[in-house]
Amino acid sequence: MEILDKFSITPNDISLYQTALTHTSYANEHNITSYERLEYLGDAVLELVMSEYLYLNTNEEEGVMTKLRAHYVCENALYEYSLKIGLNEYLKLGKGEQVNGGKFRKAIVADIYEAFIGAIYLDQGFEKAKNFIHETAIPFLKNHQIDYFDDYKSKLQEWVQTDKKSLEYEIVNEEGPAHNKTFTAVVKIDEIIYGEGTGKSKKEAEQLAAKQALEKSVIL
Repeated sequence: MEILDKFSITPNDISLYQTALTHTSYANEHNITSYERLEYLGDAVLELVMSEYLYLNTNEEEGVMTKLRAHYVCENALYEYSLKIGLNEYLKLGKGEQVNGGKFRKAIVADIYEAFIGAIYLDQGFEKAKNFIHETAIPFLKNHQIDYFDDYKSKLQEWVQTDKKSLEYEIVNEEGPAHNKTFTAVVKIDEIIYGEGTGKSKKEAEQLAAKQALEKSVIL
């Protein structure tokens, strides 16, 4: 498994990593275990490592640290960490989920990041899991990429509602094979296009379109 080599992991139990990348749809089809229990464990390890980093490297109050941690362990953040290292390419999906683009479904891609941490923790111990998090997640925190995971659609919706304007998203282009599509979306406010975005899922494309609309409106 190339992803293990990439992070200098010599597995003692390769089945842990295979399970960490097995979605319930595939597990049900083959009567094996999915990543759900490992995800539960990895979530706890990730929160601890993030908490430790914030405690040792900032002078923030408890409330601020809690908000920062929540921001960098949210689904949007985990999705980005997972995509950046190509973890989704190793996903085992059931036939239906595969056809429906599960390799880029945010919830699934986010889940396997935590499950993979859980597998490393059980197989290699806490320090190796901590090193993995420091390599893949902490750089986002160090670089203060706090807006990177924001829900731009919600921000835009709030702004539009205050002026009682109409808001509409439209997918204007789809390219690529079913398992690796690219979508382009536009967002219209009162029938005028304010933003355009391209991503690996319709939701991502819409988020990027909303981000552009917000930037044009100078309200980010």
